[in-house]
Amino acid sequence: MVKLLLGREGIGPDRPDKYVGTPLRSAALRGHEGVVRLLLGREDIDPDRPDNREGTPLSWAAQNGHERIVKLLLGRKDVDPNRPDENGRTPLGCAVIEGHEGVVKLLLGREGIDPNRPDKCARTPLRAAAFLGRE
Repeated sequence: MVKLLLGREGIGPDRPDKYVGTPLRSAALRGHEGVVRLLLGREDIDPDRPDNREGTPLSWAAQNGHERIVKLLLGRKDVDPNRPDENGRTPLGCAVIEGHEGVVKLLLGREGIDPNRPDKCARTPLRAAAFLGRE
């Protein structure tokens, strides 16, 4: 269905809903890898566009443990892996809090990741992991 819709002239593939959520953000959040691939293949998509909570497709994929989507997004130079959401949490912080070890490994493997970036309450990913007992 996404292919059919993207094939229509005048379609807005980066058009947000009232929460500023784009089709890419929705697919990343829900773990729809094929749809993410289709959307990332277009030049008229901003893969780092935040929603009304400052969440990006990467932060939502990281928070929900969608490793393959995180890997796809990390492969893009136009995605900021340290971009914080409204709580100041980076994708790394989101993955740590939710306990997604595979995503944490992927993020730590990306050049430019700041593992010491605190959220709005000055909590770092390490502090969150220690507090939550995520050995």
